[in-house]
Amino acid sequence: MQSNTARVLVGIAAVAAAVILLLVLKDDGDDKSSDGDATTAAKTTTSGAGQGQAEEQKPAKPAVPTIVIRDGEPVGGIAEISVDEGDQVRFKVKSDISEEVHLHGYDIAKEVEAGGTVSFDFPATIEGIFEAELEHLGEQILELTVNP
Repeated sequence: MQSNTARVLVGIAAVAAAVILLLVLKDDGDDKSSDGDATTAAKTTTSGAGQGQAEEQKPAKPAVPTIVIRDGEPVGGIAEISVDEGDQVRFKVKSDISEEVHLHGYDIAKEVEAGGTVSFDFPATIEGIFEAELEHLGEQILELTVNP
């Protein structure tokens, strides 16, 4: 009876070893590294404890560009923003002087106080190239391109 039990145990061990080898040596023809799987996993999350339902994460909103004005001039030169028609145009102007910021073509003008920040947020409805400037100084601070 012991020999039958020994044979069964040896048989089970052999099957287990074969399954383990199959899983370890399995080649599914996919040349991706495990990093690719990690990237995919990072894009989904599970909802609820133990439910295992995958949900896609929303992409992060891009940072709003900030044009910094120091002594009446844009730090780093004239900023450039390019969007497609229909997209939302967003930017901020942070200034150490009080001045009017005027976006030509769209004819949007906003006052910025010394040490303050003003935000622009509007739909790109007109295609072309437009300048924003510190109106009273005549200093260009932004070139906005709206593509068709």
